Amino acid sequence: MNESAMGEFLRKRRAALTPSDVGLMDYGTRRVPGLRREEVAMLAGMSVTYYARLEQGQHVNASDAVIDSLARALALTDVERKHLADLSGIKRRTAKITRSKPDQVRPGTRRLVGAMGGVPSVVLGKRTEVLAWNRAGHRLVASHLGFDAPDTPSQRPNLTRMLFLDEPTRTLYPHWRTEAGRAVASLRLLSGRFADDLDLAALVGELTLKSPEFASMWAEHPVENCMSGHKTLNHPQIGSLELGFEVLTMPDDSGHRVLTYTADPGSEAAAALARLQRPPLTVVAEDASVDQAV
Repeated sequence: MNESAMGEFLRKRRAALTPSDVGLMDYGTRRVPGLRREEVAMLAGMSVTYYARLEQGQHVNASDAVIDSLARALALTDVERKHLADLSGIKRRTAKITRSKPDQVRPGTRRLVGAMGGVPSVVLGKRTEVLAWNRAGHRLVASHLGFDAPDTPSQRPNLTRMLFLDEPTRTLYPHWRTEAGRAVASLRLLSGRFADDLDLAALVGELTLKSPEFASMWAEHPVENCMSGHKTLNHPQIGSLELGFEVLTMPDDSGHRVLTYTADPGSEAAAALARLQRPPLTVVAEDASVDQAV
């Protein structure tokens, strides 16, 4: 069981609820915000002692029935319920914590994103590291880095690390805090699913130490499965644009995902993406030729 994470998640969700949220009488201002442990235990149909052990990480026998009871008592969403089950370690009782080999993108996935030339696409591993991208995806999210960077595991860009620690990436998002909050909520979900991954834990530790903003957001234990939506970007070469995004999850247990960006046909954003996808132009200026990327 990821004991400390499970206890933290339960405490955060308990603190976020009021008695009226779960149909209980509210008798005025409380010294500590949120529900009491006794109230959660009553709603979940378990003893206060047992629930307290769950919050303290002292009990490892949280069954599916217990998770379901807690999810009802704490009014969890389906995504949050799945995250709680991941944290409980129900399906990982005998799992060994090991440092895995660097991920490799499947050749078929690489060919797929390469064939999607008109759609900026990025292949992400389970730690949000970039495993591959097509030309448009590279120019859109990391034009200041080398196109071949994902091919060397030690140099791979990581979208979450870049969002907090890389200045060109931070300036790419005018609504940075919204983007950062979404990234932290997604990483929380991954950390529950892949709780035995030491490299993922190392990423969280690095960001917690180096970024007070990340540490603050992480402490709130947000959870969100960000599969689609909209992003506003302020690109250094093509300016401001509004794009939709979709995350396509590979149908295996690799945790690989393909992040794609699209624009409404005929929109200014679509025209900007088309400019981004053109090959660099060579401009001859007097005695020297200067390569200018769109």
